[in-house]
Amino acid sequence: MEAAIEKQTENQSKWVTFQMDQERYGIKVLQVQEIIRMTDITPVPGAPHYILGVINLRGNVVPIVNTRSRFNLPTVDDSPETRIILVDLDRQLVGIVVDSVAEVVTLEGGEIEKAPSLDQAEWVQFIHGVARTGGDLLILLDLSKFLSEI
Repeated sequence: MEAAIEKQTENQSKWVTFQMDQERYGIKVLQVQEIIRMTDITPVPGAPHYILGVINLRGNVVPIVNTRSRFNLPTVDDSPETRIILVDLDRQLVGIVVDSVAEVVTLEGGEIEKAPSLDQAEWVQFIHGVARTGGDLLILLDLSKFLSEI
């Protein structure tokens, strides 16, 4: 019985879900360090267009990525639901700004489908896969590709 439980959890993965525009996205829970409210961000001259700047988080300088710019989405004003998801990328802390954070979902390995191949969309390279949850499509991000140029 214990082996069956162990095997079942090996095939599962947990994802923190968030909203950008009208779409739901997910990041592996194990990569998320913390979720914070929007805060003052210090711009960095000469940084790529998708880097909003840096924040000082308990003595650590953390680069902040504008997820909307990275996905070529229109700019919107921050709302009370806007959050910064702090993720661990190869032992470097990076923040990504999202419209809102939703929930943590558990997916079985068979529920994750291969990413679509839409050559004309640059952001497709950032997708790990897609899954259906509650009738909605959940786009699962590959953070190493999404943040590869940081």
